Amino acid sequence: MPTALWIAHVHVTDAEAYGRYAKEAGPAIAAHGGVFLARGGRYVQLEGNDRARNVVARFPSLEKAVECYNSPAYQAALAHAKGASVRDLMVVEEIE
Repeated sequence: MPTALWIAHVHVTDAEAYGRYAKEAGPAIAAHGGVFLARGGRYVQLEGNDRARNVVARFPSLEKAVECYNSPAYQAALAHAKGASVRDLMVVEEIE
């Protein structure tokens, strides 16, 4: 079964509230087998909309990533990000 990448592009509008989201989201992601590959580091925007925070996490499968997103723990964390950010989030299967 192929692994999957959870890719988020984020513009933070309330750093304090978003910090609470990030603190709670990490354990929820790890509980579903997610491992961070990038989390807000340096980047170069070559095309499209620029969002200063970019996060990539690898999950054991696309299904586990979606299960994480829908989990009570992640949804509780996400409540802090709503209104504190503008986000695009997708999950993409990796090539085997």
